[in-house]
Amino acid sequence: MNEKTIIVSNRLPVRIIEKDNEYTFIPSEGGLATGLSGVYKSGNSIWVGWPGIDVPEERQQEVIEKLSHLNLYPVFLTQEEINLYYEGFSNEVLWPIFHYMITYANFEQSYWESYKSVNQKFADATKKVMDQDDRIWVQDYQLMLLPGILRSVHPKSTIGFFNHIPFPSYEIFRLIPWREELLQGVMGSDLIGFHTYDDVRHFVSTATRLLPVKSSSNVLVENDRSVVIEAFPMGIDAEKFENLPNQPDVKEEIELLKQGRENIKLILSIDRLDYSKGILERLRAYEMLLQQNPEYLEKVELYMIVVPSRDSVAQYKSLREQIDQFVGNLNARYRTLNWNPINYFYRSFPINVLSSLFSTAAICLVTPMRDGMNLVSKEYVASRVQNDGVLILSEMAGASKELTEALIVNPNNLNDIKNAIIKGLEMPLAEQQERMTSMRAIVAKFNVNHWVNNFITKLNEVKESQNSLKTKHAINSIREKIVENYKNANERTLFLDYDGTLVGFSGDIDQATPNEELLNLLNSLISDPKNNVVIISGRRHETLQNWFGDLDVNFIAEHGAWQKYRGNNWTSLPLLTSAWKREIKTLLDTYTDRTPGSFVEEKSYSLVWHYRKAEAGLGDLRANEIVSNLRVLAADKGLKLMPGNKVIEFKNMEVNKGKAALNYLHGKTTDFILALGDDYTDEDIFTALPQTAFTVKVGNTSSAAKYYLVDYKEVRQLLWALVE
Repeated sequence: MNEKTIIVSNRLPVRIIEKDNEYTFIPSEGGLATGLSGVYKSGNSIWVGWPGIDVPEERQQEVIEKLSHLNLYPVFLTQEEINLYYEGFSNEVLWPIFHYMITYANFEQSYWESYKSVNQKFADATKKVMDQDDRIWVQDYQLMLLPGILRSVHPKSTIGFFNHIPFPSYEIFRLIPWREELLQGVMGSDLIGFHTYDDVRHFVSTATRLLPVKSSSNVLVENDRSVVIEAFPMGIDAEKFENLPNQPDVKEEIELLKQGRENIKLILSIDRLDYSKGILERLRAYEMLLQQNPEYLEKVELYMIVVPSRDSVAQYKSLREQIDQFVGNLNARYRTLNWNPINYFYRSFPINVLSSLFSTAAICLVTPMRDGMNLVSKEYVASRVQNDGVLILSEMAGASKELTEALIVNPNNLNDIKNAIIKGLEMPLAEQQERMTSMRAIVAKFNVNHWVNNFITKLNEVKESQNSLKTKHAINSIREKIVENYKNANERTLFLDYDGTLVGFSGDIDQATPNEELLNLLNSLISDPKNNVVIISGRRHETLQNWFGDLDVNFIAEHGAWQKYRGNNWTSLPLLTSAWKREIKTLLDTYTDRTPGSFVEEKSYSLVWHYRKAEAGLGDLRANEIVSNLRVLAADKGLKLMPGNKVIEFKNMEVNKGKAALNYLHGKTTDFILALGDDYTDEDIFTALPQTAFTVKVGNTSSAAKYYLVDYKEVRQLLWALVE
């Protein structure tokens, strides 16, 4: 069977209405439902979600059958689950935290328990309709645990997650008591999408600080899985909004709106009732305009639509009362017999009325305190078929990153908003048209279909690159090939890096001593007369002598500056100089002084700046400074500057693990070569060795090696397999 796409979201794209004991389904108007309608209505797709009402158990089968004709599959939730998981955890923990309204967050344990069990319920429903090869796309913050649950059941599935609200910075997110579990859940995805690059940065920085994951730009690596974090700004059905103003019922509404208002400019504001929307601040800015600029009295009118939302919740109830009071006071003060400064509506309107308002308003005022995207701004732009009108947009809305020709304001700065309104009212038509034409092109191009296609295409790409990595994973079939070649060889050479390859990383470089298992493994390899074991490391030669001096192995230390072959003494490369070290060390000390936890290690012919104990982020920042500031100086002195795993090394240009490995092989009749390494410096070996060699990178980052292993444990497994 062909793979299908399964969309999972809190709500299905239809509303169930019960009338005369009969269920009927009405399509939702929401942006997500519209955007994904093309996907779930196509034959090979299913949308899983809550149908919006509490369906009694005896009628659930009936609902399942009716919805199946629409490619929909319901998750039935009780009223208590809606109270605790949706109203509770989603809207009293995640919503305020993600919108930086920390004081509104209520960290109630029962909310969390319900959130976990409902995410499990969504997983159980999804499992009923999914196959191993299906593509799953999870929507939004109500289902952050779902990707992880599904991944544990179907490890090979393709899973995407999209967060439709902003993602907070690490400092804010870490206030949530269950922060690691939430992140771990989302990390079950292959691709995680946000509206803006800011959200991507916040997520990557949060995950690397709270989870044992490594990051490389926007890719997070956990064990052998890489997860891509990417920005996909969501669009609207631009064509629909462009065509609406030409429909007869909309034209009629437009005429009604204009009657008797020939000299009045309309300012439009549309929001859901929410404390993140900046409604009161907007009203105060409008009041300031009427107070300080009386010339606009009876010349402007604010049409303010607030769509009811959760007004049983205390904060929302209080917000509604404040808005009612403010509007009442302002109108009472400024109203005349034939002019009302604010026309305030606390209800939702059908789309034809909204379209008439979008088409008539001289200014659209969109000033949320914090918003993932904000599609109202895009709907206004798409509706302006004459290319006129002014959009005033908060810099805190995701849309401000795309609609840069809007008048961008700080929603906390009332003066800023007031001045933008004046600028909008006075803006010449030519400038309006120039700005609006540019924004309309963006809204038309980056429409909702573009958003869907971009996400799905990227999700498939990520999965393909994961699969191509899997073919390089030197476990099972590839391991058998290596073992087979090893068995049939007469003379073998094994180049083994030490830190990160034979042992794991330790916070303290002197703590990474070889344990008994490793010494037994090396002794077993050495005891076969066909084997030449070479420990090739950046470590100081004295350290390697101290740890392995009793073993009959070959050493290449300090990246090739020192060698000791079986039965011989240590020798260093001829003509090397260490005269450069004093100057470089003085400079490195200045970085150490500014980076707690870092230190400089001195070797015979190299200097290493270590930052594995420094604060995450600060160490990387300093490392980047060192590379950019000292690169030229290093080259002038004939040095190679090499960033590695939590280290930066300065060494003589002639010192190179690749050259040292070739030197060692010179004159030998080796018919089996295996090289294992985890670092930037090991790339020199991988590129220098002949094509027939088995080169294995430890860690699944891009490399010149043919294969990779996840960690030192897999390295030891492979080496034991050779011995056995």
